[in-house]
Amino acid sequence: MKRLLTMLIVLVLIGFVGFKASVWWLANQRLAEARTALDAWGVLQRGTISSGIDGHLVLAGSSWQDFRLNRPLEIGRMEFDAGSPVDLLTSLADPARLPGNWKFQAEGLGLLLEATMFRNWVTADGDDREGEPAVFVLSCAPDPRQQIGSGDLMRMGITGLAGEFMLRQSPDGLHAELSTAGTGSIDMDWPGGRLDPGQPDNTLASSPEPMHVTLRDGGLMRRVAAYCAREAGLEPPEWAGRALNAFRQGLEARGLMASKQLLALYRQWLLEGGELTAAIQPGAPAFGIPVYASASEASGSGWNVEYNGAVVPDVYLQEVATVAPQTSKEALEPIAPRENPEVEGWYADTLENAGSWIGRKVRVTLSNDNVVEGRLVSVSDREFEVARVVAGGEVAYPMLQRAIAKFEVWRRGRTQ
Repeated sequence: MKRLLTMLIVLVLIGFVGFKASVWWLANQRLAEARTALDAWGVLQRGTISSGIDGHLVLAGSSWQDFRLNRPLEIGRMEFDAGSPVDLLTSLADPARLPGNWKFQAEGLGLLLEATMFRNWVTADGDDREGEPAVFVLSCAPDPRQQIGSGDLMRMGITGLAGEFMLRQSPDGLHAELSTAGTGSIDMDWPGGRLDPGQPDNTLASSPEPMHVTLRDGGLMRRVAAYCAREAGLEPPEWAGRALNAFRQGLEARGLMASKQLLALYRQWLLEGGELTAAIQPGAPAFGIPVYASASEASGSGWNVEYNGAVVPDVYLQEVATVAPQTSKEALEPIAPRENPEVEGWYADTLENAGSWIGRKVRVTLSNDNVVEGRLVSVSDREFEVARVVAGGEVAYPMLQRAIAKFEVWRRGRTQ
């Protein structure tokens, strides 16, 4: 009897150790495959791997460094709960065989902000674009081309982004939550949806039902409206009107026109934020927003959208002839603020005069809308060099003159 009990204990220990070792090895293999697949975009650090016999896998101290960003996304803890040890081993051995019920959580998400977050700020080319004007344009400067960036968020007092993420699969569908500290949250319910990690197209086609997405801004939009309006030298309603005009022009360039209720809803969101719930159809044109060929057809049902719990009627898009935006040369020139000799601030100058500002603090806006602040080190016929403080020291970065859209100097105003 004693030998039998001893043998059972030994077998249990062997099974426990075997389970732990198998989970660790399989998880390490899957993460290595993920790192290889993501090599073109960034570096994934897996951190430490642990597991439990109840069927959960934990990664601690992970991070994701996107090649386009200066800062990594820190991930304090990630947990995948398969529901049972057998389902966990099966999922790790073949990710396509996920169980009908599972849960993924990521806690301690954090991204510290810098005034210039993008590494490609020294290049002339931004992301691939089709030449059409952007639909959502939030400008925080007199020049409407200069969109809100990480530097603006820092000046608003937002020095970093932190939050948690949860994704749950059940027989009823997919549910996801992203909650952040002070910058809002997003909830998503997708009846019938099923995640297929290996085939994203299968995921989008897994359910004909729309996603029900709820966006809460947590008071962020009021802060954005107040800050951007002040920086642009406008009142908040005027700033919202400028953003609304860009929204309208972006749609017209795509052959669409927003209904009056859609324009009013967007304007209200820009100024007040709040809670917005909408039904989104993955893969559908305009993400499921009804698009009518004529005004007579627009009397049909509108988009299923609620604002602060109240249904918003008559939200739709209408097809119109494509309108190419006509922008005058004067409108493309930066708006020069009135100079005040008693106040220091940013003042635009020409690239030809840049050589006279060597050693001074400058701000450069590139053609990809990224903004760089630092000390001007040198100027040549082809390049600028701007030094930024990194880890207690200065590092000079070159940038092509052809990539510069706007050059500003921090100085005291001159007498008009």
